[in-house]
Amino acid sequence: MAAEAYKYKAELLVKDYLLPDSYVPYAAVLGGILMCKLAYDFTRFISSFHYKGYASLSKMQKIEWNNRGMSTVHAIFITVMSVYLVFFSGLFSDQLDGPVTFRSSSLSNFTLGVSIGYFITDIAMIYWLYPSLGGMEYVIHHMLSLTSAVYAMLFGEAQVYIYMALISETTTPGINLRWFLDIAGMKNSKAYLVNGVAMVVTWLVARIILFMYLFYHMFVHYDQIKQMDTFGYVLVFTAPTVLFVMNMAWFSKILRGLKKTMAKRH
Repeated sequence: MAAEAYKYKAELLVKDYLLPDSYVPYAAVLGGILMCKLAYDFTRFISSFHYKGYASLSKMQKIEWNNRGMSTVHAIFITVMSVYLVFFSGLFSDQLDGPVTFRSSSLSNFTLGVSIGYFITDIAMIYWLYPSLGGMEYVIHHMLSLTSAVYAMLFGEAQVYIYMALISETTTPGINLRWFLDIAGMKNSKAYLVNGVAMVVTWLVARIILFMYLFYHMFVHYDQIKQMDTFGYVLVFTAPTVLFVMNMAWFSKILRGLKKTMAKRH
């Protein structure tokens, strides 16, 4: 009878907690797509009332304007959640037992689902309007990010590295603000210069230094990475390396752009 009681409790546990949990990632993906739609429409609504020049923009410029508003909302969300999960939640702390590469939670899966919804939406827009919203480098960046996030969400592996990489989205609001200021005819303004300097600093920290720390973390925990599935093992080395090379290339362009802006002001 004791065995039957434990079996009954186990079945209740699965029914009440594990099964509902299995739907969380998929609901989060749909939620991420809905978030993109709301952010896109909200950007269009606010801009039409508070920026007089919005009405004079071309159709393609309006689409990109709204798309950048959407990406800014996602960037703020994923940056806050990634910083919390990596540095403050304790989920990936070395003080806990078990490999850090196999840790996940309902919150981490939900957050990845929302981000996956964004990447699906943005890739669809890039593909549909190609190359107006970005060239092949954007496609490669988004496909690597999407593949990595989907794998980490479904299999619960390497989420610590996915979230470290997603912290790099903290640079997105500055990039978008630079484009907004340019379109608004404020390229020679002080705000444009200050934003450019801020972009260099945030890019250096979030996309260069943090990636170096990511590689160091992978080196220290290599014995745990070896335990991962073959596809995950290859992905955890390939995706950050390719993204880091792209970050370095983009960083050189940002530096050249800042030097050009400062030279014009002088």
